[in-house]
Amino acid sequence: MDRFQEMQAFVRIAERQSFTQASEDLRIPRATVTNLIKRVEQRIGTRLLERTTRTVRLTQDGEAYYRRCVRLLADVEEAEGLFRDTAPKGLLRVNLQGTLARHFVVPALPDFLARHPELTLHIGEDDRLIDLVREGVDCVLRAGTLQDSSMVGRRIALLPQVTVASPDYLARHGEPADPAALAAPGSTHRAVDYLSSATGKPVPLEFTVDGRVSTLQLPATVSVTGTDLYTGSAVAGLGLVQVPRYRVAAELADGRLKVVLDGFAPPPMPVSVLYSQHRQLSARVRVFTQWLREVFEAAAL
Repeated sequence: MDRFQEMQAFVRIAERQSFTQASEDLRIPRATVTNLIKRVEQRIGTRLLERTTRTVRLTQDGEAYYRRCVRLLADVEEAEGLFRDTAPKGLLRVNLQGTLARHFVVPALPDFLARHPELTLHIGEDDRLIDLVREGVDCVLRAGTLQDSSMVGRRIALLPQVTVASPDYLARHGEPADPAALAAPGSTHRAVDYLSSATGKPVPLEFTVDGRVSTLQLPATVSVTGTDLYTGSAVAGLGLVQVPRYRVAAELADGRLKVVLDGFAPPPMPVSVLYSQHRQLSARVRVFTQWLREVFEAAAL
């Protein structure tokens, strides 16, 4: 048991705030993790962690030691990558937005694993922005404009978006000629509100008019928080929605939905890989990010 392993154990405990979860991540017994921390605290002569029956927190000295350990471990990994012609290996923990995972990522995973046979993947699914460090995740894949400044984002794709409605809805409310017609006097047009996971507020409709993006908040009878519910509400004739085209390809093909205001399309939706700004980009995350870029490019969006 060397100092490198002590630092690995300490960093994982600090990030997961749990001895048990750290031992599971590192795949070593919990007793070993406990002994590693005791050993490092005895050697440097200070308490690094405050332990209670429910939580584990860094002391002031622990915070300073954590920052140094993160840099040292990153330097070691980078040095090994420079001087040893070895493939990335180990466990890569990723969190994917559900619709992106199902449509683009999971079907292509056999190719990624064939390229990198020494990597294993732990995949979580979420639409919300998560605390990467606290939840022990290396990177996340998300669509949309990102507001969280605590993470570094690498854009890997732009998804074309469309405004759609069901034929039944258009028969009842009419097909608008331009965005202004949606809010004109006498208009009965409605939207299905998609509630932002960050703010809890409805996301307005967006249209590109004369090269500029304008927003419009229409009345809504239904508000949703899930992408499947959002599309399903449009199919049910409950209002207009705006989604990436890939997400409604089947509904457009079989006539359940129709594109409207095609000449005033919403701006494309960015897709990004995010990781903590406090961590150096590992070789595992680097190859995964590059592969994701290739997957989206091959999709001919």
